[in-house]
Amino acid sequence: MKKRKLLALLLAGSMVLSLAACGGTQGNSESPSGGGETVSGGETEGNKTVKVGLICIGDENDQGYTYNFIRGKEAVTEALAEKGITVDWQIKWNIGEDSSCEDANIELAEAGCDLIINNSYGFEPFMLKVAPDYPEIEFIACTNQASAVDDLPNTHNAFANIYEGRYLAGVVAGMKLQEMIDNGDITADQAVIGYVGAYSFAEVISGFTAYYLGAKSVCPSVTMKVQFVGSWSDATEEGNAAQALCDAGCVMISQHSDNTTPATAAQNAGAFHTGYNNDMISVAPEASLIGTRIDWSVYFEYAIEAVANGEEFDQDWCHGMDEGAVVMTPLNEEIAAAGTAEKLAEVEKAIHDGELQVFDTTTFTVEGQPLTTCMALDTDGDFVADSEEAVFDGAFHESYFQSAPYFTVQIDGIEWLNSAY
Repeated sequence: MKKRKLLALLLAGSMVLSLAACGGTQGNSESPSGGGETVSGGETEGNKTVKVGLICIGDENDQGYTYNFIRGKEAVTEALAEKGITVDWQIKWNIGEDSSCEDANIELAEAGCDLIINNSYGFEPFMLKVAPDYPEIEFIACTNQASAVDDLPNTHNAFANIYEGRYLAGVVAGMKLQEMIDNGDITADQAVIGYVGAYSFAEVISGFTAYYLGAKSVCPSVTMKVQFVGSWSDATEEGNAAQALCDAGCVMISQHSDNTTPATAAQNAGAFHTGYNNDMISVAPEASLIGTRIDWSVYFEYAIEAVANGEEFDQDWCHGMDEGAVVMTPLNEEIAAAGTAEKLAEVEKAIHDGELQVFDTTTFTVEGQPLTTCMALDTDGDFVADSEEAVFDGAFHESYFQSAPYFTVQIDGIEWLNSAY
C-alpha cells in the first residue's frame, strides 16, 4: 500500500491538528512465566511453521484490550492449522510503553521470531529502534502510524475501522433512547448519552463521534457528554466517570476504555450501556445492550500467511466490516428496543456494502457550519494544500489515507466535560 502523509482538518477557515492513538491496558509487571510463553499448534509432515512474537501491554485476564488480542491469536492459530501452517507463539505480557518494550522486541528477535507484533500505540517508537537491526524479521505496530511512512521495508501498521462498529452500537443505543421517549419514560431532551473516553486522541474522538451519529440517526433529539479519564485502563476512574455522567443526567453510558466498571456503574445507576472489546452482558445484564470489537484474527491470518509463504504484505493495513475485521458482540434482546435486531442487520449491511458513510457531512455540523475540506501535514509539521482530502463524495473518509484514525473534529451535539489529555 502506498505510504501516505498524516492528515489534519481545515474547517470554516480554522485548522485542527490530527493525532491518533490506541487503547490498551497500562501495565509494567513481569510475566508470571518470566516474560514469555510458547504456544505451538504442533507439526505434521509438510507443515510450515512461523514463529510469532506478541508483545502485550496487559494480559489475558484484563477482559478488555489484550484479552481481545488473545482471542484473535487463538482463532488464527486454528484457522492457519487448517491451511497447514503452524504458529509458534512467543508472548510477552504486561510490557510498559518504555524501554522494556525495546528489550522485549530484542528478546523476541534473538529468540528467532519471524514476525513480531506490538499491540499498543506507545510501543511503536521502541519497536522502530529495534527493527533496523533485524531486517529479516517483520515488525508490526497495531493501531499505530509511523511505520506507514518510514523507510523501513520490514515495519508495518495495522488497524481496523472500529468506528463502523461504534456507529452500529450507537444505533442500538439510539433505538433504546427513542423507545424510552415514546413510552414516556424520559422526555426528548433527556435522551443524553454519557461517554467515558480514555484520551482526546483521534481514535477516541472518531469513535465517540461515530457512536453519537449512529444514535442520532434513530433518535434525533439525542445529545452526548464526554468525560476523559486520562488512562486506557483505570477501573476505578472509569467507574467514577460513568457514575458522574449518570449523576449529570445521562441515561445511556458508553466507553472507549478497557474495563467493565462503566457497565456496572450504569447498571447500579439504572442507566443502559454499550461496551467495547468484550461482551459485557455477563457483568451488567440489566444495562448492557451490545458492544463492538476488532477481530484481530483477520489481520493476523493475512500477515502470518504472507510470512509463511515468503510474500510481501501491506505496509499499512486497514479494513472493517467489509472483511469481518470489525464485529458486534451479542445483542441483549431481553432489554433492547423492539425491532433492534432487524435495524442492526439493515444498517450493518449498508455499511458493509458502502451504501452508508458513517461521517456523512450532511448529518452533522461544527459550530453550526458544515465540514467542508481538510489539508495534509507535511514532514516538517507545516500545513500544505493537498489533493488527497478526506472530505469528498459528501463524507469525511476516516482511515482512508492511513490506517490510524485522523478525525478530530468537535461536532455539535457533543459536550466535552473536562479538558483534553
